[in-house]
Amino acid sequence: MSVEVTRLPSGLAVVTDSMPHLESASLGVWVGSGGRDERPDEHGISHLLEHMAFKGTARRSAREIAEEIEAVGGDLNAATSSETTSYYARVLKADVPLAIDVLSDILANPTFDPDELQREQNVIVQEIGASEDTPDDLVFDRLQETAFPNQPVGRTILGTPQTVRSFTHEKIRGYLDRNYRAPDMVVVATGAVDHQAVLAEVSHRFASFSGPAAPVPQPASFSGGSHIEKRDLEQAHVAMALQGVPVLDPSLYSLQVFTNILGGGMSSRLFQEVREVRGLCYSIYTFHMPYIDTGMFGLYCGTDAKDVPELMRVVVDGIQAGAEDITEAEVAKSKAQMKAGLLMALESSGRRAEQIARQMITYGRPIPLAEVVAKIDAVTVESTRAAGRALLARGRPALAVLGPGTGLESAVPIAESLANAA
Repeated sequence: MSVEVTRLPSGLAVVTDSMPHLESASLGVWVGSGGRDERPDEHGISHLLEHMAFKGTARRSAREIAEEIEAVGGDLNAATSSETTSYYARVLKADVPLAIDVLSDILANPTFDPDELQREQNVIVQEIGASEDTPDDLVFDRLQETAFPNQPVGRTILGTPQTVRSFTHEKIRGYLDRNYRAPDMVVVATGAVDHQAVLAEVSHRFASFSGPAAPVPQPASFSGGSHIEKRDLEQAHVAMALQGVPVLDPSLYSLQVFTNILGGGMSSRLFQEVREVRGLCYSIYTFHMPYIDTGMFGLYCGTDAKDVPELMRVVVDGIQAGAEDITEAEVAKSKAQMKAGLLMALESSGRRAEQIARQMITYGRPIPLAEVVAKIDAVTVESTRAAGRALLARGRPALAVLGPGTGLESAVPIAESLANAA
């Protein structure tokens, strides 16, 4: 990779990765602020701000923002997570200056027009309603709340209808001014880009962002527990979590290998046993979500309500067994999958930009491919088993179950046996 990095006097990082064979570019602004940075009366404001950034500036109306990018065949989008918010575009190489101009304009000069604000509040309330009608999404919200109760990291990104409707122009502006600070922001451009040209545009367009780093969010504390919710559904939706590790933890790659072996694909242990052998579900998978100060190992499966006890016993047995008997062949396969995924992502300018931005926010520098591959290669059978044992030893799980019937509570003591066996 031909990655170049410049940090402006304000602290804003500008990173480019040239891919000369492309005719297009992916670029965006990533901010190290998200749901975790919200105060109790700001639940959902980071997501609303992401929406409102496209709803008009001092120079452009909402329609003009969309039309200027689409008139050159480009596209513009944004995303909010617990720890970051991103605004990004993809355009042809000749239109990179336009994209930088639009991205800087929507962040530096938003008007938060009252009429647009009311409309977008209504849109997000509809989005919240849609999530309530999507149980395989909703169960993860319930899991997050159970794993991290009464904490910003445990709240949904969307907010509630009450909080979303309460936000005013002044409140949104206050959140933006407090958290969108140059030292916590990175502009990344990949594809058909020239570093000096991008740097010149960013230095000019983002000059208004300055000041010290944003406040540090409240530390996260994982808590076990359960949430059982009766709903008139065809299936029971089960999500379980154990405390994982932070993104900078030395065992991160070993735990990711452990996670992949358990439920990372169709050949994974749980997929084979739960679906292929026992026919208990259509889909089952595991994941590990690292945060800056903690992590969450999770599992999801949808099954018939009457099959929840059997499914949970298989899951618990599978996790416990994996911590003791994972094999060399399984570790080698998981490592190959991780490296293949990493290399395939490099073929996409958008994925490259996202990867670099995440590395800059987490590590303060782009991580060379060889360095990442070396960390994956360093994972061994014993380090993978040790990561599994440590996962079980960190405490009781969090469990969320949504579905019909009266036997859903049976999942709780089975899940709790994970902690008892550690």
